[in-house]
Amino acid sequence: MLVVFAGACLGVLVEAFFPRHVRWSSQVVLSLLTIGAAGVTFGWYVGRSTDPVTTLSGTIAIDRPTLFLWGTLLALALGAVLLIADRSVEPGGSFVGHTAVARGGVREGVGDGAAPGGMRTEIFPLTLFALGGMMVFCAANDLLTMFVALEVLSLPLYLMCGLARRRRLLSQEAAVKYFLLGAFASAFFLYGLALLYGYASSVKLSAIAEATAGNDRSDTLLYVGLGLLVVGLLFKGSVGPFHTWTPDVYQGAPTPVTAFMAACTKVAAFGGIVRVLNVAFKASSWEWRGVLWAVAIVSMVVGAVLGLTQTDIKRMIAYSSVAHAGFLLVGSIALTEQGRSGTLFYLLAYGFTTLAAFGVISLVRAGDGEATHLSQWAGLAKRSPLTALVFTFLLLALAGIPLTSGFVGKFVVFTAAVEDGMAPLVVVAVLASAVAAFFYLRVVVLMYFSEPASDGPTVTVPGVFTTVAITLGVLVTLLLGVYPAVALDWAGPGLAFAP
Repeated sequence: MLVVFAGACLGVLVEAFFPRHVRWSSQVVLSLLTIGAAGVTFGWYVGRSTDPVTTLSGTIAIDRPTLFLWGTLLALALGAVLLIADRSVEPGGSFVGHTAVARGGVREGVGDGAAPGGMRTEIFPLTLFALGGMMVFCAANDLLTMFVALEVLSLPLYLMCGLARRRRLLSQEAAVKYFLLGAFASAFFLYGLALLYGYASSVKLSAIAEATAGNDRSDTLLYVGLGLLVVGLLFKGSVGPFHTWTPDVYQGAPTPVTAFMAACTKVAAFGGIVRVLNVAFKASSWEWRGVLWAVAIVSMVVGAVLGLTQTDIKRMIAYSSVAHAGFLLVGSIALTEQGRSGTLFYLLAYGFTTLAAFGVISLVRAGDGEATHLSQWAGLAKRSPLTALVFTFLLLALAGIPLTSGFVGKFVVFTAAVEDGMAPLVVVAVLASAVAAFFYLRVVVLMYFSEPASDGPTVTVPGVFTTVAITLGVLVTLLLGVYPAVALDWAGPGLAFAP
């Protein structure tokens, strides 16, 4: 975690002091080295000890769930940085500092921080700061640290969403919507934190757990505080009905940023939700579980039904993520070891599949940029069989078809929920999953059984960075579908939280 923040600070210095023409290469090397160094230190720590501990004055909990989530975030961030760094799919990169202007000798992409070719290189330290915030968020041992981490991961994302090279008004609109709704959700979180402090006289999760187990104070503070806190958490996880920002932001943000948000933010948000519910509020689960049942059902139904009506493929994946958030919430409220391990495995599987899916979406392009309207994907298999095959595999994984990681993820989460007495909720989840499978298969049918338009989009040959990112996502999706024990064993027995 400290390595990631150090790399982000160095990235700021690179932006401030390095000549413009070397910033892109310097930032790419620095970002990849930072993630690599963080991965090496992570591996060294895991090999040395996995006993649960708290550190930094008890604000950070280092335990098996934290380590699993950190490893997942680092691996996903590697793929996301590769997508962000690619300048071959979109000439000059997906991010630009200025629209084309001809006055004053200023050309598009030159001046004020944009590297030659038009790419805004501050995107790299912003990505590392967001990653560091995510790592703190899912390891926070008290609510105040969690709130600070929430802002650290959110503020860079607000900026990153508005840096699209094409369709810039749509991108900036997405950034403003995300910022306003994110600030609103942060206020809910902070108000809930204050009420819980009034109830437990502490913001530490363990102290709140002790207070909920036996306290003579008014339970009103507990109920209202928990409700407001959970609203803030569910917003960040794009759980319906707190998902309203998701379709617009997924559609408007640059696709590499959408991939980063869809994969990594989901991991951080549900990592925080699992920790809060299991550590702080497990003793009072009978009071809030029914409400979260209803929230999970709403999320699954909204994601599955509204996903059927979408004609933009990025918006379709956005509603897909809302449905998946409902499935993840089912595992999160199963307060058992199987529920925790199933949720963590689902996050790993979903993250890599989604990252690769957005990588493929970035390759299909029309004259004005990415071809995201579904009609433009008609007959894609005839234009580029390999691209259609890879995207079909990823869509089947999102649908939960056997021999993919998506099937195993749903199986372990639903099994844990049934064992914890939530069979009716699992029935709803299975039905919603069946409905959602329709809009995935609709795209497959469109690609293989429709004739391509004569002026249809082209499929760009990906550069090395995008190829590596997509290949990584596809291989992990396949590996976790065929041999899931490689991750389930780590996420399984002894998955205890730090005291």
